Amino acid sequence: MKWLFLLFIVVPTTELAVLLYAGSQIGVFETILLILLTAAAGSYLAKREGLRAWQDIKKQAAEGYPPGDAALNGLFILAGGLLLLFPGFITDVIGLLLLIPAVRKKLKPFLYRQIRKKMKKGNVVIIR
Repeated sequence: MKWLFLLFIVVPTTELAVLLYAGSQIGVFETILLILLTAAAGSYLAKREGLRAWQDIKKQAAEGYPPGDAALNGLFILAGGLLLLFPGFITDVIGLLLLIPAVRKKLKPFLYRQIRKKMKKGNVVIIR
């Protein structure tokens, strides 16, 4: 429940405050232009990195390995690309960070631990 509150109340309110502050400091037009530029750059980077992740998934599958690592890369890239499409500077920074391979590498152990916890609790269903 606290995550929903954070996601739907705190993040948009903070984003709005940052956007209003940026608009008052650099101008409304410039702020809107920055939002549009980050969305365009984000969609380009997400597409480029997403294609790379997809190629890695196909390569691992062709070699007979489960595409776990490549699939996590794809998940991070998808999340980063979506965050860049949302208007706001905070989500843009987080989205850009998720598109950087070194950042994804640091976050993977955390995500693996979370997945293992869910699997131990029986919250994850694997369909074969």
